[in-house]
Amino acid sequence: MWAEWTIATRFLREGKSQSTLILVGIAVGVAVIVFLTALITGLQANIIDRTLGTQAHIRIQADEERNLVLPAPEGSVQLVLETRRAQRLRSINNWQQILAVLDTLPRVTAASPVISGPAFARRGEAIESVALVGIDVARYTRIIPVQDDIVAGQFRVGADDTVIGRQLASDLGLQVGDKLRLDAGQGRDTVVNVAGIFELGVRELDSRYVYLDMKQAQSLLDLPGAATVIDVTVDDIFAARDVAARIARLTGVKAESWMETNAQLMNALRSQSLSTQMISVFVALSVALGIASVLSVSVVQRTREIGILRAMGTTRAQMLRVFLLQGGLFGLAGSVVGALAGYGLVGAFNTFGPKLFFIPVDPLLPVFAALLATVTGIVAAAVPARRASRLDPVEAIRHV
Repeated sequence: MWAEWTIATRFLREGKSQSTLILVGIAVGVAVIVFLTALITGLQANIIDRTLGTQAHIRIQADEERNLVLPAPEGSVQLVLETRRAQRLRSINNWQQILAVLDTLPRVTAASPVISGPAFARRGEAIESVALVGIDVARYTRIIPVQDDIVAGQFRVGADDTVIGRQLASDLGLQVGDKLRLDAGQGRDTVVNVAGIFELGVRELDSRYVYLDMKQAQSLLDLPGAATVIDVTVDDIFAARDVAARIARLTGVKAESWMETNAQLMNALRSQSLSTQMISVFVALSVALGIASVLSVSVVQRTREIGILRAMGTTRAQMLRVFLLQGGLFGLAGSVVGALAGYGLVGAFNTFGPKLFFIPVDPLLPVFAALLATVTGIVAAAVPARRASRLDPVEAIRHV
């Protein structure tokens, strides 16, 4: 193997200008792969964090109410024109037992019962439609850390205290310490104290959500002891669909993952991942063509030398390994430089870029890029290596 290494490095030194150009090309390709992969991965993580940071990965709800149609008498045909039944606000049956089951599932990281329903928020002559969200604070904050998004006051619910969104506070002219009347209809209303104001960064939530203690929300919505939703988070967000299906099988309730409720987001993430893979494939293809062309020219230029080496006893297998080794060296050397350049581009983006989001770099990404470039170099060298190994020594020495 040492002989093949010596010959390969000598060929590389002699073709210095060509080697430099192909190394630069490989380095640029690897840098593009590292930077774009890190950029798109960071963008996806930012999108997921902004989207799923304000919602659960899985939502468990009560099954839809359906019309009960009596079967037709035997021997007769029944024609039914059915209108879909209106859905009323109601509790999940046996939600405490379901919650206990969720706490034992291995992939579930948090589960929280929630009672949510519509109401009107009044202050003086101003009125806004809101969503009452009754929560178990200890459980709910493990799913959505609202306490980290408080911009005024404190995150405190219970004992007639509430926390509202910044947009709602602006629309009603509310500040911390002000009183707010909540009217859930049919004479169910109460006056609460605004203990804190949050800003989740989603206008719809900041203008509608009113957080209350579960018991107070149950009383306002006339659903004592109820939970209309159970929010769930999992350890791997892309496993949410499978976990939701398992929850549905175990409990018999309706469980929807974020992949179903955010289908457009899922399609966008898949498109981004596909574009990254396509870029990597085309860059690898261009690197392979560059290496193959350089080594093909090298075989033509060194035909006499190859013939002399073959006449001196170098076997076909050894000559094959020489050019395969050259291809691997091209890929490895270029990938090392390219990985460093890719790191530099990521650092420049994080330091001097628009700072819309931070790009993390997976330590395995440069290793993968280097491995890809090295394997590509070896594969690209296969054709010229085979050609060099099959040269007839006599004809090669006569080559001018």
